[in-house]
Amino acid sequence: MSSAVDSTQRVRPPPGRMRIRDLLPNLRLGRHSPGPLNSLTDVPGVLVHTQSIVLPKTAHHHEVNTGVTCILPRKDFVDQGCYASVFRFNGCGEMTGSHWIDETGLLNSPIVLTNSYSVGAAYSGIYQYCRSQLAVKQGPEKGLCNGFILPVVSETFDGYLSDIGAMAVTPEHVVQGIESASAMQVPEGNTGGGTGTICQGFKGGTGSSSRVIDGLISEGGEGSKPVKYTIAALVQTNFGTSRDLRVGGVPVGQLMKEEVIADASTRREDEGVKDGSIIVVLATDAPLHPLQLQRVAKRASVGFSRVGGWGSNSSGDIFLAFSTSHHVPRDPAFSWKPTVGQSVQVVQDVTSNALFEAAADVTEEAIYNALCCAQDMRGPAGRFVKALDLQKLKKIVDKYL
Repeated sequence: MSSAVDSTQRVRPPPGRMRIRDLLPNLRLGRHSPGPLNSLTDVPGVLVHTQSIVLPKTAHHHEVNTGVTCILPRKDFVDQGCYASVFRFNGCGEMTGSHWIDETGLLNSPIVLTNSYSVGAAYSGIYQYCRSQLAVKQGPEKGLCNGFILPVVSETFDGYLSDIGAMAVTPEHVVQGIESASAMQVPEGNTGGGTGTICQGFKGGTGSSSRVIDGLISEGGEGSKPVKYTIAALVQTNFGTSRDLRVGGVPVGQLMKEEVIADASTRREDEGVKDGSIIVVLATDAPLHPLQLQRVAKRASVGFSRVGGWGSNSSGDIFLAFSTSHHVPRDPAFSWKPTVGQSVQVVQDVTSNALFEAAADVTEEAIYNALCCAQDMRGPAGRFVKALDLQKLKKIVDKYL
C-alpha cells in the first residue's frame, strides 16, 4: 500500500510515537534552529515522496515490509542539474550514479532509496519516468530517446523483516513516487525505503531534520546583506547494535541493556540481527561547489557517530550532499572549444563552519526521529523487532538534562 499527504499539512507521527524534540524538549541538538517543518523539504524546491509496501504472507512469498523513498532535488531535474558530491564512510552498499557525480560534480536525477534487491527496479523506474523528457520531440527521429542521465539509486538490506526475495518494488512504484513528490514534511519511521529496516537493535526507518543558518552576501564596497540558508538531512537507518546507542551523549543502549540483564524474565528477540547500513542525503540552498559539498557530506559521519555508528565491515554508510543554489543545464550547446557558461558564486571556505556543524546536527537528529517514530514490526518466520521504548528513553535521558 502507498500513501501521500497534502503538502500544506504537517505529518503526524504514528499513535504513541513522537519526534525527539517532542519527547525530550530540553535536549540540546546543536546551536541552530530547525526550519518550519524540521524536514528535508524545508530546503526550497526539494520534493519528497515515501511509499510503504506491506503485504501478508501468501503461497508465493513471506511477509513483505519494504518501500521506496523518492527525493527530487528540483522539479525540473532532467533539464536543470545541481552540484552534488558523495562520501563513502564504509562501502558495503550501493549508490548508482555515484561515479558520474564524482566525475562531474553534477546531479541530474532523483535520489531513490529502497531495499537491496530493488535497485534494478528503481533504476528502471527513473528511466521510465524520464524517457518522455529525453525523447526527440519532432522530425523523423520523433519519439527516439537521445538524452542521457545516470539514475541515482541507493539501498539498505531489509531482509530480516521483509521477504526481500519477493522483489515487491516495481518501476511503477518509482514513477508514482516521482510524480507524487511534494514539499510536505517527510513522513518518518516505518515508511519509504526504511519501512522494514532496523537501527541499533530497535526498529529503524526513515527520518529527517533541518537547520536554518545566518549567512551574508557580499555587495562589494557597499558591505554585505543578510541571508538565510537551510541545510537538511533525510536518513534511511539500518545500522548498529543496541549496546552502542547514544542519545545526547547518554549511553542509552548500555543502560537499557543493564535493565534487561537485571530482569531475567525479559528476553530480547533481535539480539542476533547483524549490523546493516545507513544512507544520508543532505540538501542545502547555500551556494556550494562540488568539493565543498563533499566536505559537507563527510560531516554526516559526525552525526552518525554521535548516535553510536562506527562503520562496521558489513555496513554501507554512504552520504550524498547537493545544493539547489545553482541551475546547471544538462544539455548546453556542444562545442569543441572550451566555453564559459554561467558565473558561479560560492560560499567562501573560511566561512563554511556553520554548514559543517549543522550537517552533523541534522544527521544526528534525523536518526533520532527515525528511531522515535518507528513502530514494532513482525516479519517473516515469526521474526519480531520492537521499537525503541520512548518512556524508558525519556526516563534515562532526563536524568542527565
